[in-house]
Amino acid sequence: MSDPIDKAQSERLLKLATRASVATAAILIVAKLIAYWQTDSVSILASLVDSLMDAGASIINLLAVSYALAPPDKEHRFGHGKAESLAAMAQATFIAGSGLFLILEAIDRLIKPHPIESINIGLGVMIFSVIATLMLLAIQRHVINKTNSAAIRADALHYKTDLLTNTAIIVALLLSQFGWPGIDPLFALAIAGYILYSSWKIGNEAFHDLLDHEITEEKCQQIIEIAKAHPQVRGLHDLRTRLSGRTEFIQMHLELDDYLALIEAHDIAEQVEKNILQVIPTADVVIHLDPVSTVDLNTLPLFKRTD
Repeated sequence: MSDPIDKAQSERLLKLATRASVATAAILIVAKLIAYWQTDSVSILASLVDSLMDAGASIINLLAVSYALAPPDKEHRFGHGKAESLAAMAQATFIAGSGLFLILEAIDRLIKPHPIESINIGLGVMIFSVIATLMLLAIQRHVINKTNSAAIRADALHYKTDLLTNTAIIVALLLSQFGWPGIDPLFALAIAGYILYSSWKIGNEAFHDLLDHEITEEKCQQIIEIAKAHPQVRGLHDLRTRLSGRTEFIQMHLELDDYLALIEAHDIAEQVEKNILQVIPTADVVIHLDPVSTVDLNTLPLFKRTD
């Protein structure tokens, strides 16, 4: 992930990515519908169905991200971030459905072969689809690097699938032009298999997010190092983390000298929290303070016994 950004910039980027996704899906649906009508290629039908699923998923994504960006309220004290993971689950369902549909269509075309017509139109549309998808993925990659959004990551994953799908269809159309018509449904089957794999990957990640899976080991280690770097922190335990949308919820117990005044211990905790937020600005940090004995209290004037 790149340098941290503020909340307002993060929201602008998320809205850009979701709107670009919906617009791209709509354009590709129209283009592929024309191509399928002209060619009757089952591979192009596969891509058309995938784009229809993309449009549905992208609209869900747009609504979910807008909801996830809403600030916490009385009913949702921790915010609405999990809406992104729910959107990713919905996308996984859409993608799996399109994969199963394609398998049925490809098997039917294998049983009842059909020649492909107007191949040049199909090739032109699929090349256009590759270019449009690459442009969208460039936008999404930038947004993911800045925000680490689960919903945009899921969206980008199935557009990467589209990119491979469209490239494979171009190859299938070229092979059909050179006398290999049976390759068209075979490519459609291969595409369907990859689509099902992608849906499982998206759904699995969203499932773990919904179950409050720990954030990455790398980030956890980074948090531990930041906390222990403070000269007055004697130790750290019971670090717990979870991800909700773009917010990392972090809880920990800091071990401090037991003779410290409450206000001094509070200042140390605030400084540790500030240092964590400099590295993970989207975090929500809760710190519990635990006293530990590092010196004999009887040697300190404030605690020295007089009896």
